[in-house]
Amino acid sequence: MCGITGYVGDKNTIEVLLDGLKRLEYRGYDSSGVAVKQNGKLRVLKKKGKIVELEKSPEIKKMNGMMGIAHTRWATHGVPNETNAHPHLDCKREIALVHNGIIENYHQLREKLQKEGHKFLSATDTEVVAHLIEKYNQGNLEQAVLRALNDIEGSFALAIISRNCDKLIAARRGSPLIVGVGENENFVGSDVPAILKFTKRVIYLDDDQIAVISKDNVVVKNLSGKIIQPKINEIKWSLDQIEKGGFKHFMIKEIFEQPQAITNALQGRIVDGKTQLGLKINPRSIKRIFIVACGTAWHAGLVGKYIIEKLTRKPVEVDIASEFRYRDPIIGKGDLLIAVSQSGETADTLESIRLAKKNGAKTLGVVNVVGSSIAREVEEVIYLQAGPEIGVASTKAFTTQVICLILLALFMAEKLGIRVDRQIFQDLENLPRLIEQVLKLDKQLRKIAKKYKDFTSSLYLGRGVNFPIALEGALKLKEISYIHAEGYPAGEMKHGPIALVDEKLLVVFVANDDHTLEKVISNMEEIRARKGRIFTVTNTLAEKITQVSEDMILVPKASELISALINVVPLQLFSYHLADWRGIDMDKPRNLAKSVTVE
Repeated sequence: MCGITGYVGDKNTIEVLLDGLKRLEYRGYDSSGVAVKQNGKLRVLKKKGKIVELEKSPEIKKMNGMMGIAHTRWATHGVPNETNAHPHLDCKREIALVHNGIIENYHQLREKLQKEGHKFLSATDTEVVAHLIEKYNQGNLEQAVLRALNDIEGSFALAIISRNCDKLIAARRGSPLIVGVGENENFVGSDVPAILKFTKRVIYLDDDQIAVISKDNVVVKNLSGKIIQPKINEIKWSLDQIEKGGFKHFMIKEIFEQPQAITNALQGRIVDGKTQLGLKINPRSIKRIFIVACGTAWHAGLVGKYIIEKLTRKPVEVDIASEFRYRDPIIGKGDLLIAVSQSGETADTLESIRLAKKNGAKTLGVVNVVGSSIAREVEEVIYLQAGPEIGVASTKAFTTQVICLILLALFMAEKLGIRVDRQIFQDLENLPRLIEQVLKLDKQLRKIAKKYKDFTSSLYLGRGVNFPIALEGALKLKEISYIHAEGYPAGEMKHGPIALVDEKLLVVFVANDDHTLEKVISNMEEIRARKGRIFTVTNTLAEKITQVSEDMILVPKASELISALINVVPLQLFSYHLADWRGIDMDKPRNLAKSVTVE
């Protein structure tokens, strides 16, 4: 969840570290801190709040050196304050480290270290690692780190420096960490944006590996000390892609990038009416399909269930990854587990993959980040090709996840000899243009959003493939505007939620001109009769909808399965503008981070 970065080289270390931190702020912004080796000593500065608090501090201007580490925090253990902020130090203030992850056995380690005389300053789990390294350090920092890591249970991405060593040591288990390879300089980061300004050459560390980094060399080893020959990957993203490009927020930029993202996701994957995914999966050998994901990716999985079952007639179960392995699922040979994740680092989803593999199931990843942990863990992978998504509230990742699941469904239907309505191919080809039409409704949606900015509760309703879209619309509203929002199947409204309806409740309907329309209209009339305020996203001007809707957005028509991708865009825009009217920075919503890399 947290963001870490490190640098060894001849540049102004503080400038490099601050640049990296600002590009990682989507990973956490409870507090931040830096440590640099300067004139043979460690200088440390930590501040509560966003990185700007660190950046404007007078002390930071006095800090420099040839090596340093930095951290932006999303708190797991200990309240957000300067004491609990990273970097953390040993008793002698000779070792400093930053950490992303959770040390599960930190209570036991802390008690043991305290009995040995170590003094702890913070309430974090991270500080035990600094004291463990101190305990084992006999003049060889690398060996001390290796011994400490063998004592630790849990997940970690670590960057460690010492006043007595000219090398930076990085290590990972279960949390993402990359090494950037430069010319007479090298970098460490939680994610590519932290280092992309300086290098496009990266090493993705695997679990239980460490990197010993100097300005002119990187040596990768396993926890036994054996040297590993790492692959150096070339990043295809440009720096422009991780900048706002004139938009007020990353979220609105990424909403408007969706036509191009979808084009990229489809590029070269449908040729002459046939899918070209390069997968080795034999759909005839698959009896059941499990989709596991978290948050927005779970909603994409729910849409995927409708599409895969309709096109392939294979049964699909969709699980929230954090619940999947704890329910003792019946999964094994003949099953396919599809893991959906933007970052490819979601901890619960990774554990679900490992459980499925252990039980003999096939695994496939639908991820955005090449080289991510999920991409390396699964047997097959479909990349979103969405480009970097910085906004905490996922938008273009959602739409491209659904695209990839549609492509997978088409691929499987093709291999199974099932004939698919050719209209879906036409609609996929037209989809970027159709979404561009929806984006032209931006000003209208901003005006509608202003009307509801002071509401405190809302209900999102849809049927069929648009039930997951109602869930996604509600999630977007609650996570960036802090307005309570609940997504529900419209048919379940009378089984409880209707009790909430009064003139102070905003009810958002997603109503398609399909076999569910008459039922949805009945639900709308029931809400209106109880004075509920109705905002409808629809692709029809049916008279009854226009009569009962206080506000309405008309979107282009498409086949039922594609319509979900059209309908979600106005809900994204509505949430964005409502949050903006409320003065909220939706790129840094409170308590949230972009990538959940801890369980």
